[in-house]
Amino acid sequence: MADLYSQLGVARGASEADIKKAYRKLAKELHPDRNKDNPKAAERFAEVTQAYDILTDKAKRAQYDRGEIDESGNPRSPFGFGQGGARPGTGASGFARGPGGMEFDAGEADLSEIFEGLFGGNSRRSGGFSGFGSRRQAPPAKGADVGYRLAVAFEDAAALKDQRVVLSGGKTVDIKLPKGVEDGTKIRLGGQGQQGPGGTGDAIVTIAISPHRFFTRDGDNVRLDLPVTLDEAVLGAKVRVPTVDGPVMLSVPKGSTSGKVLRLKGKGFHAKNGQRGDQLVTLMIDAPSDDAELNQFIEGWSRKGKGNPRAGMGV
Repeated sequence: MADLYSQLGVARGASEADIKKAYRKLAKELHPDRNKDNPKAAERFAEVTQAYDILTDKAKRAQYDRGEIDESGNPRSPFGFGQGGARPGTGASGFARGPGGMEFDAGEADLSEIFEGLFGGNSRRSGGFSGFGSRRQAPPAKGADVGYRLAVAFEDAAALKDQRVVLSGGKTVDIKLPKGVEDGTKIRLGGQGQQGPGGTGDAIVTIAISPHRFFTRDGDNVRLDLPVTLDEAVLGAKVRVPTVDGPVMLSVPKGSTSGKVLRLKGKGFHAKNGQRGDQLVTLMIDAPSDDAELNQFIEGWSRKGKGNPRAGMGV
């Protein structure tokens, strides 16, 4: 598997902002909704999302840079075992296939048999050797955690709508999105992992917020470029505007210009403190390209000497 930085097209010393910018660009290009007939794009999307998850987690990025974990986030074996490819039964990314095409972390290989061969005896029962050669009983091992990646619609993430996860055994679980949710947020489902002699592991669900075709996220705010007609901008109007909670009416002030930003309170993402961001609407005047009546009016209007709006710029 290619180096994580190469997968995102950034340098090894790239800042978190550069990594996020590169990921957003690739996610828009490779998102499965835009490449329904291209399975390779879906595989690539999964790879860059996994690279993004690791490189935006400070602890994991440090481990990766030190060579302690591989491109799938799995520990590198100190004896060289298990490297150079995915485990049997897993995909190229190291994630096994679950119900409905969902991918989940297949867990780590059990190295107990390797240590038995090196040191003799049963390491599972003995728990290894102490500093003076005496043995002590280790507690039974808990089952492995299982990782899942859940794609969440942009609007659902902003509104904190409940999501449904299909676990590897076919069981469905409804989860609540936490306040402050963002790409890479992890949700732990206790007791939903693999069985073990010391108990059941957990399910770790990593949230991947899907890009939207006209909304963008700016911290806890949502931004939208809104086309308006020339007469709506000049004369003022009430227009319908899409929001993450559904369409609302917005008053466009008389004499508005392109680039004017209007604010819809409480139509953004939920912050960790419970407060909700706003939707920032940027007006974009959509002038008709070929309207004879409008052209005739503008020609007569412009000859009245309206001044130079760029005079303050020295041009």
